[in-house]
Amino acid sequence: MLIGDLAKKADVSIDTIRYYEREGLIEPVSVRDSGYREFDKNAAERLRFVTRAKQLGFSLKEIRDLLSLTDNPDTTCGQIRALAEQKLEDVLDKIKVLQIMKKDLTGLLKECTDTSASINACPIVDALDGKEKQK
Repeated sequence: MLIGDLAKKADVSIDTIRYYEREGLIEPVSVRDSGYREFDKNAAERLRFVTRAKQLGFSLKEIRDLLSLTDNPDTTCGQIRALAEQKLEDVLDKIKVLQIMKKDLTGLLKECTDTSASINACPIVDALDGKEKQK
C-alpha cells in the first residue's frame, strides 16, 4: 500500500509516517522507480503500536527499544514489563512535580486578591522576581 493508504489505515498523517520513517521506526517494503514507497499491512500495525506508546508517554528512543524487543522472538514479557514499570515511575515523578507546581500556583493566586492593583504591587510578579513578601 502507498503512504496515503497507510495513513488512513493507521489513522495518522502522512507527515507522521514520513517522520517515523526518518526516525527508523517504520520502513517501506519497497520503493518504486517513481520514488513512491510501498508499505505492507505490518506497517499499519507498527504505526498503531508507536502511536499508542506515544500516548502512554514513551519517548521515541523508548519506542525504538520496545520495537527492538518486540522484533526479537527471544524477548520475554518481563523485559517489556520492566520498560513499562520504568515509564510508570517517570510518570509518577512528573505527577509529583506537577502537584508541587499546582500548590505553588494556587498559593500565588490566593495572594493576588486585588486584580486592579498596579503591576508593581502584584504578588505573582513579585514571586516570579524572587522578591520577599512585604508584611
